[in-house]
Amino acid sequence: MKVVDYRAPALAAFLALLLSACGKSEAPKPAAGGPGAAPPPTEVAVVVARQGEALLTKELPGRLQAWRTAQVRARVEGIVEQRHFVEGSDVKAGAPLYRIDARTYRTSFEAAKADAAAARAVVNRYRPLVEMKAVSQQELDSAEARLRQAEAALSRAEQDLENTTVPAPISGRIGRSLVTEGALVGRGEATQLATIEQIDPIYVNFTQSSTELLALREAIASGRWKKADTRRMELVLENDTVYALPGKLLFSDLAVDPNTGAVSMRAEFPNPKKDLLPGMFVRVRYAQAKADKLIVLPQRAVQLSPAGASVLVVGEDGKVAPRPVKLGGMSGSTWTITSGLNGGEQVMVEGHMKAYPGSVVKPVPWTPAAPAAPATQGK
Repeated sequence: MKVVDYRAPALAAFLALLLSACGKSEAPKPAAGGPGAAPPPTEVAVVVARQGEALLTKELPGRLQAWRTAQVRARVEGIVEQRHFVEGSDVKAGAPLYRIDARTYRTSFEAAKADAAAARAVVNRYRPLVEMKAVSQQELDSAEARLRQAEAALSRAEQDLENTTVPAPISGRIGRSLVTEGALVGRGEATQLATIEQIDPIYVNFTQSSTELLALREAIASGRWKKADTRRMELVLENDTVYALPGKLLFSDLAVDPNTGAVSMRAEFPNPKKDLLPGMFVRVRYAQAKADKLIVLPQRAVQLSPAGASVLVVGEDGKVAPRPVKLGGMSGSTWTITSGLNGGEQVMVEGHMKAYPGSVVKPVPWTPAAPAAPATQGK
């Protein structure tokens, strides 16, 4: 009996059906987010340009100077016997600082005192004798002249004796002693012994470009800016901390230094804890002008280049476009914009490294970092 194998025709028919089905079907599409899919737009932080109040602030370098400075000098010649103060301490005006050997001056004072007493006795004896015609008027005049000379010599001798004790000319903090006990001072000149400085309050001297001052005055005259109150000033120390107590502007020179083209200015700051020392380098920050309607942007939103200042604006279609702007100066930690923006634009603050002009981005509101707590002084 012949056996028939039906598996081969069935398998062939199945394969033909499968190939027919594959030929009619479409090619599979890539899954969303898989290989070959377009990446989502880059997120960038933006702020909306709006008009508001602004203060034009300026930060200028300066150096601290003592309010008053006095040099302690020897007024008489002699050997320093004793120093009465501790270097770096506070002293009061009139307090004794040094004692110079006074033996020679005391002897001279006693001699001058005796000469004056003798001359005075002669005058007292001659006056009644003149009325009696026993002594001429000329002899009395000569005796009175000798008395005046003796009294002048006595005054000089008394002053020299007093100057053997060197007092503090002013109250303040005294520095290191420039002489030691046993040193000969006052020979031929008034030897400097020490220096006293009053540092409460304390001055800060700084300069500003005459070109900037002229531009500021023109802006105020045109009405773009209004003059701000300069009575309150801030001091930024060398470690970038802000001094706790505000100061005030004292004066601005009326002349421009021909060597630097700058105007000298001075401010005064209270210094009750003696935290500020003469000679320290600081930065003075103060408001120069104010405006009611001006666009203000975070400092990092503005890009500076040799061609000028510009910002990146995100349009309604999400595309990034550069926009040149004109700066009006700093207002605290922000830039003031005088032209280039009308208000309402989305200006990029963060994300400049991820976006470029013409690219499509996703704008998100910018959140500024919380300010650090101010540093306290004298702790």
